[in-house]
Amino acid sequence: MRIKSFAKINLGLEVLGLRSDGYHDIRTLFQWISLHDVLTIEEIPGPDVDLAGDDPEVPWDGTNLIARAARALQERTGVRRGAGIRVEKRIPSGRGLAGGSGDAAMTLLGLNALWDLGLGPADLDDLGRALGADVPYFFRGGLCLGEGIGDVLTPLPELDRRFLVLALPDFPVPTPLIYRALDEPGASLTSRPKDSRMCRFFETGEIAPLGNDLEAAIFRFYPQLQEIKRFFQARGAELSLVTGSGSAVYGLFRDRGAAQECLAAATGIGRCLLLETVTREQGWPDIEAGVSPSGKAAGFGPAIRGFESSRPRTRR
Repeated sequence: MRIKSFAKINLGLEVLGLRSDGYHDIRTLFQWISLHDVLTIEEIPGPDVDLAGDDPEVPWDGTNLIARAARALQERTGVRRGAGIRVEKRIPSGRGLAGGSGDAAMTLLGLNALWDLGLGPADLDDLGRALGADVPYFFRGGLCLGEGIGDVLTPLPELDRRFLVLALPDFPVPTPLIYRALDEPGASLTSRPKDSRMCRFFETGEIAPLGNDLEAAIFRFYPQLQEIKRFFQARGAELSLVTGSGSAVYGLFRDRGAAQECLAAATGIGRCLLLETVTREQGWPDIEAGVSPSGKAAGFGPAIRGFESSRPRTRR
Protein backbone atom coordinates (compact mmCIF):
# COMPACT_ATOMS: atom_id res chain seq x y z
CA MET A 1 0.00 0.00 0.00
CA ARG A 2 1.11 3.57 -0.81
CA ILE A 3 -0.51 6.17 1.42
CA LYS A 4 -0.45 9.94 1.04
CA SER A 5 0.21 11.78 4.30
CA PHE A 6 -0.80 15.43 4.02
CA ALA A 7 0.80 18.35 5.86
CA LYS A 8 -1.20 20.90 7.83
CA ILE A 9 -0.99 24.61 8.42
CA ASN A 10 -2.58 26.60 11.22
CA LEU A 11 -4.95 29.30 9.99
CA GLY A 12 -4.92 30.79 13.47
CA LEU A 13 -3.56 29.90 16.89
CA GLU A 14 -4.51 31.36 20.26
CA VAL A 15 -2.73 30.42 23.49
CA LEU A 16 -5.26 30.44 26.33
CA GLY A 17 -3.11 29.64 29.34
CA LEU A 18 -0.63 27.35 31.07
CA ARG A 19 -1.97 24.00 32.27
CA SER A 20 -1.06 22.19 35.47
CA ASP A 21 0.70 19.50 33.40
CA GLY A 22 3.08 22.07 31.90
CA TYR A 23 1.39 22.20 28.50
CA HIS A 24 -0.64 25.14 27.20
CA ASP A 25 -4.31 25.21 26.33
CA ILE A 26 -4.76 26.48 22.80
CA ARG A 27 -7.43 27.21 20.25
CA THR A 28 -6.36 26.67 16.64
CA LEU A 29 -7.63 26.08 13.12
CA PHE A 30 -5.96 23.15 11.39
CA GLN A 31 -6.04 22.96 7.59
CA TRP A 32 -4.79 20.22 5.27
CA ILE A 33 -2.56 21.36 2.40
CA SER A 34 -1.43 19.54 -0.73
CA LEU A 35 2.19 19.02 0.39
CA HIS A 36 2.47 15.36 1.39
CA ASP A 37 4.77 12.48 2.26
CA VAL A 38 4.17 9.02 0.79
CA LEU A 39 4.35 5.90 2.97
CA THR A 40 4.83 2.51 1.33
CA ILE A 41 3.83 -0.27 3.73
CA GLU A 42 4.10 -4.02 3.18
CA GLU A 43 4.05 -7.07 5.40
CA ILE A 44 7.36 -8.81 6.14
CA PRO A 45 8.08 -12.06 7.98
CA GLY A 46 8.38 -11.86 11.74
CA PRO A 47 7.17 -9.27 14.23
CA ASP A 48 9.65 -6.46 13.49
CA VAL A 49 8.97 -3.11 11.86
CA ASP A 50 11.65 -2.17 9.31
CA LEU A 51 11.57 1.61 8.79
CA ALA A 52 13.56 3.67 6.28
CA GLY A 53 13.21 7.03 4.56
CA ASP A 54 14.94 9.29 2.08
CA ASP A 55 15.50 12.35 4.32
CA PRO A 56 18.92 12.12 6.03
CA GLU A 57 17.90 14.73 8.62
CA VAL A 58 15.23 12.43 10.05
CA PRO A 59 16.19 9.59 12.44
CA TRP A 60 14.76 6.40 10.94
CA ASP A 61 15.12 4.41 14.13
CA GLY A 62 12.99 3.44 17.11
CA THR A 63 12.57 7.05 18.20
CA ASN A 64 10.74 7.95 14.99
CA LEU A 65 7.02 8.57 15.52
CA ILE A 66 6.20 6.04 12.77
CA ALA A 67 8.07 3.27 14.60
CA ARG A 68 6.46 4.31 17.89
CA ALA A 69 3.02 4.20 16.27
CA ALA A 70 3.63 0.67 14.97
CA ARG A 71 4.83 -0.52 18.39
CA ALA A 72 1.84 1.07 20.10
CA LEU A 73 -0.50 -0.77 17.75
CA GLN A 74 1.27 -4.07 18.39
CA GLU A 75 1.13 -3.54 22.15
CA ARG A 76 -2.55 -2.54 22.12
CA THR A 77 -3.68 -5.50 20.03
CA GLY A 78 -1.07 -8.17 20.77
CA VAL A 79 -0.49 -8.71 17.06
CA ARG A 80 2.82 -10.40 16.21
CA ARG A 81 3.08 -9.43 12.55
CA GLY A 82 5.75 -7.26 10.97
CA ALA A 83 5.90 -4.50 8.38
CA GLY A 84 8.35 -2.78 6.13
CA ILE A 85 7.71 0.96 5.90
CA ARG A 86 9.44 3.25 3.41
CA VAL A 87 8.87 7.00 3.50
CA GLU A 88 9.23 9.44 0.63
CA LYS A 89 9.72 12.49 2.84
CA ARG A 90 8.60 15.80 1.36
CA ILE A 91 7.38 17.56 4.53
CA PRO A 92 10.42 18.96 6.36
CA SER A 93 10.50 18.49 10.13
CA GLY A 94 10.54 21.32 12.66
CA ARG A 95 8.65 23.71 10.36
CA GLY A 96 5.23 23.53 12.03
CA LEU A 97 3.70 21.30 9.33
CA ALA A 98 3.22 18.21 11.55
CA GLY A 99 4.64 15.82 8.98
CA GLY A 100 5.72 13.35 11.67
CA SER A 101 2.28 13.40 13.30
CA GLY A 102 0.55 12.86 9.97
CA ASP A 103 2.90 9.99 9.13
CA ALA A 104 2.15 8.37 12.49
CA ALA A 105 -1.60 8.65 11.88
CA MET A 106 -1.31 7.13 8.40
CA THR A 107 0.88 4.36 9.81
CA LEU A 108 -1.84 3.45 12.31
CA LEU A 109 -4.45 3.56 9.56
CA GLY A 110 -2.36 1.46 7.15
CA LEU A 111 -1.24 -1.18 9.64
CA ASN A 112 -4.78 -1.49 10.97
CA ALA A 113 -5.80 -2.60 7.47
CA LEU A 114 -2.64 -4.60 6.66
CA TRP A 115 -2.83 -6.61 9.89
CA ASP A 116 -6.64 -7.06 9.76
CA LEU A 117 -7.10 -5.53 13.19
CA GLY A 118 -10.52 -3.97 12.67
CA LEU A 119 -9.93 -0.99 14.96
CA GLY A 120 -12.38 1.87 14.53
CA PRO A 121 -11.86 5.65 14.57
CA ALA A 122 -12.20 5.93 18.37
CA ASP A 123 -9.52 3.28 18.94
CA LEU A 124 -7.10 4.95 16.53
CA ASP A 125 -7.88 8.31 18.12
CA ASP A 126 -6.80 6.97 21.52
CA LEU A 127 -3.59 5.55 20.11
CA GLY A 128 -2.83 8.74 18.21
CA ARG A 129 -3.44 11.01 21.18
CA ALA A 130 -0.91 9.03 23.23
CA LEU A 131 1.69 9.62 20.51
CA GLY A 132 1.23 13.38 20.12
CA ALA A 133 -1.31 16.17 20.31
CA ASP A 134 -1.43 16.74 16.54
CA VAL A 135 -1.89 13.08 15.55
CA PRO A 136 -5.70 12.84 16.04
CA TYR A 137 -6.27 15.73 13.63
CA PHE A 138 -5.02 13.61 10.74
CA PHE A 139 -7.85 11.13 11.27
CA ARG A 140 -10.17 13.98 10.25
CA GLY A 141 -8.30 16.38 7.99
CA GLY A 142 -9.72 19.31 6.10
CA LEU A 143 -10.58 22.30 8.28
CA CYS A 144 -10.86 21.55 12.01
CA LEU A 145 -10.98 23.49 15.23
CA GLY A 146 -8.41 22.17 17.72
CA GLU A 147 -8.83 22.86 21.45
CA GLY A 148 -7.22 21.56 24.64
CA ILE A 149 -3.61 20.98 23.61
CA GLY A 150 -4.86 20.68 20.03
CA ASP A 151 -6.27 17.19 20.43
CA VAL A 152 -9.93 18.09 21.10
CA LEU A 153 -11.22 18.40 17.57
CA THR A 154 -14.29 19.71 15.81
CA PRO A 155 -14.47 19.30 12.02
CA LEU A 156 -15.72 22.53 10.46
CA PRO A 157 -17.45 23.33 7.18
CA GLU A 158 -14.71 23.58 4.59
CA LEU A 159 -13.39 26.87 3.27
CA ASP A 160 -13.46 27.57 -0.43
CA ARG A 161 -10.18 26.53 -2.03
CA ARG A 162 -7.21 28.76 -1.29
CA PHE A 163 -3.77 28.81 -2.86
CA LEU A 164 -0.67 29.35 -0.78
CA VAL A 165 2.96 30.13 -1.20
CA LEU A 166 4.80 28.26 1.54
CA ALA A 167 8.27 29.45 2.51
CA LEU A 168 10.45 26.69 3.96
CA PRO A 169 13.52 28.12 5.73
CA ASP A 170 16.52 25.84 6.02
CA PHE A 171 16.27 25.64 9.81
CA PRO A 172 13.72 24.21 12.27
CA VAL A 173 12.29 26.01 15.28
CA PRO A 174 12.31 24.06 18.59
CA THR A 175 8.79 24.11 19.99
CA PRO A 176 9.82 24.05 23.71
CA LEU A 177 11.89 27.21 23.22
CA ILE A 178 8.89 29.14 21.91
CA TYR A 179 6.43 27.99 24.56
CA ARG A 180 8.92 28.66 27.37
CA ALA A 181 9.25 32.22 26.09
CA LEU A 182 5.50 32.71 26.57
CA ASP A 183 5.88 32.14 30.31
CA GLU A 184 8.75 34.55 30.87
CA PRO A 185 8.17 37.75 32.89
CA GLY A 186 6.72 40.42 30.64
CA ALA A 187 5.19 37.87 28.30
CA SER A 188 2.34 36.83 30.60
CA LEU A 189 -0.54 35.20 28.81
CA THR A 190 -2.92 37.13 31.03
CA SER A 191 -1.78 40.37 29.42
CA ARG A 192 -2.93 39.26 25.98
CA PRO A 193 -6.12 40.65 24.44
CA LYS A 194 -9.22 38.81 25.63
CA ASP A 195 -11.03 39.36 22.33
CA SER A 196 -10.77 36.14 20.33
CA ARG A 197 -10.22 36.66 16.63
CA MET A 198 -11.06 33.03 16.13
CA CYS A 199 -14.46 33.43 17.75
CA ARG A 200 -15.04 36.33 15.38
CA PHE A 201 -14.15 33.97 12.51
CA PHE A 202 -17.05 31.72 13.54
CA GLU A 203 -19.37 34.71 13.35
CA THR A 204 -18.14 36.25 10.10
CA GLY A 205 -16.17 33.60 8.22
CA GLU A 206 -13.40 36.14 7.59
CA ILE A 207 -9.92 34.66 7.88
CA ALA A 208 -7.91 37.85 7.27
CA PRO A 209 -7.97 38.97 10.95
CA LEU A 210 -6.71 35.61 12.27
CA GLY A 211 -3.32 35.50 13.99
CA ASN A 212 -0.79 33.27 15.71
CA ASP A 213 -0.05 34.08 19.36
CA LEU A 214 3.34 32.35 19.05
CA GLU A 215 4.67 34.75 16.44
CA ALA A 216 5.95 37.39 18.87
CA ALA A 217 8.20 34.81 20.55
CA ILE A 218 9.21 33.25 17.22
CA PHE A 219 10.12 36.62 15.68
CA ARG A 220 12.16 37.48 18.77
CA PHE A 221 14.47 34.53 18.09
CA TYR A 222 14.11 34.42 14.29
CA PRO A 223 13.45 37.96 12.99
CA GLN A 224 14.04 36.82 9.41
CA LEU A 225 10.69 35.01 9.55
CA GLN A 226 8.93 38.31 10.20
CA GLU A 227 10.50 39.66 7.01
CA ILE A 228 9.02 36.74 5.06
CA LYS A 229 5.61 37.47 6.53
CA ARG A 230 5.91 41.12 5.55
CA PHE A 231 6.84 40.06 2.01
CA PHE A 232 3.68 37.98 1.68
CA GLN A 233 1.54 40.78 3.12
CA ALA A 234 3.04 43.25 0.64
CA ARG A 235 2.14 40.85 -2.20
CA GLY A 236 -1.52 40.97 -1.18
CA ALA A 237 -1.89 37.72 0.77
CA GLU A 238 -5.31 37.35 2.38
CA LEU A 239 -3.54 35.89 5.41
CA SER A 240 0.14 35.36 6.23
CA LEU A 241 1.27 33.50 9.34
CA VAL A 242 3.99 31.34 10.76
CA THR A 243 2.36 27.91 10.94
CA GLY A 244 2.21 26.50 14.46
CA SER A 245 5.48 26.85 16.35
CA GLY A 246 7.67 26.06 13.35
CA SER A 247 9.66 28.10 10.86
CA ALA A 248 7.43 27.71 7.79
CA VAL A 249 5.60 30.90 6.77
CA TYR A 250 2.75 30.99 4.28
CA GLY A 251 0.89 33.56 2.26
CA LEU A 252 -2.70 32.58 1.47
CA PHE A 253 -4.47 33.74 -1.70
CA ARG A 254 -7.94 33.28 -3.17
CA ASP A 255 -6.59 33.52 -6.72
CA ARG A 256 -4.08 31.08 -8.23
CA GLY A 257 -2.64 33.78 -10.49
CA ALA A 258 -1.87 36.04 -7.54
CA ALA A 259 -0.17 33.15 -5.75
CA GLN A 260 1.89 32.34 -8.85
CA GLU A 261 2.97 35.98 -9.15
CA CYS A 262 3.98 35.97 -5.48
CA LEU A 263 6.01 32.79 -5.99
CA ALA A 264 7.78 34.30 -8.99
CA ALA A 265 8.72 37.34 -6.92
CA ALA A 266 9.94 35.29 -3.94
CA THR A 267 13.45 34.88 -5.25
CA GLY A 268 15.20 36.25 -2.20
CA ILE A 269 13.50 34.35 0.61
CA GLY A 270 14.70 30.80 0.02
CA ARG A 271 12.78 27.69 -0.93
CA CYS A 272 9.09 28.30 -1.64
CA LEU A 273 6.31 26.04 -2.90
CA LEU A 274 2.99 26.78 -4.58
CA LEU A 275 0.32 24.63 -2.89
CA GLU A 276 -3.39 24.61 -2.20
CA THR A 277 -5.74 23.70 0.61
CA VAL A 278 -7.23 20.20 0.69
CA THR A 279 -10.72 19.34 1.92
CA ARG A 280 -11.80 16.07 3.50
CA GLU A 281 -13.75 15.26 0.34
CA GLN A 282 -10.57 15.68 -1.71
CA GLY A 283 -8.07 14.05 0.63
CA TRP A 284 -9.81 10.98 1.97
CA PRO A 285 -10.45 9.20 -1.36
CA ASP A 286 -6.70 9.44 -2.07
CA ILE A 287 -5.85 8.07 1.37
CA GLU A 288 -8.39 5.25 1.18
CA ALA A 289 -7.20 4.24 -2.28
CA GLY A 290 -3.67 3.90 -0.90
CA VAL A 291 -4.70 2.06 2.25
CA SER A 292 -6.98 -0.35 0.47
CA PRO A 293 -6.64 -0.55 -3.31
CA SER A 294 -8.59 -3.82 -3.15
CA GLY A 295 -11.44 -2.24 -1.19
CA LYS A 296 -10.64 -4.33 1.90
CA ALA A 297 -10.96 -1.37 4.26
CA ALA A 298 -13.56 0.55 2.24
CA GLY A 299 -15.80 2.72 4.33
CA PHE A 300 -13.24 3.71 6.93
CA GLY A 301 -12.84 7.19 5.47
CA PRO A 302 -16.58 7.92 5.52
CA ALA A 303 -16.70 6.71 9.12
CA ILE A 304 -13.99 9.17 10.05
CA ARG A 305 -15.70 11.93 8.10
CA GLY A 306 -18.78 11.17 10.18
CA PHE A 307 -17.37 13.27 13.05
CA GLU A 308 -19.93 16.08 12.85
CA SER A 309 -19.32 19.76 13.46
CA SER A 310 -21.17 21.47 16.28
CA ARG A 311 -20.03 24.86 15.05
CA PRO A 312 -22.28 27.13 12.97
CA ARG A 313 -21.62 27.29 9.25
CA THR A 314 -19.64 30.42 8.38
CA ARG A 315 -19.47 32.65 5.36
CA ARG A 316 -16.38 31.93 3.25
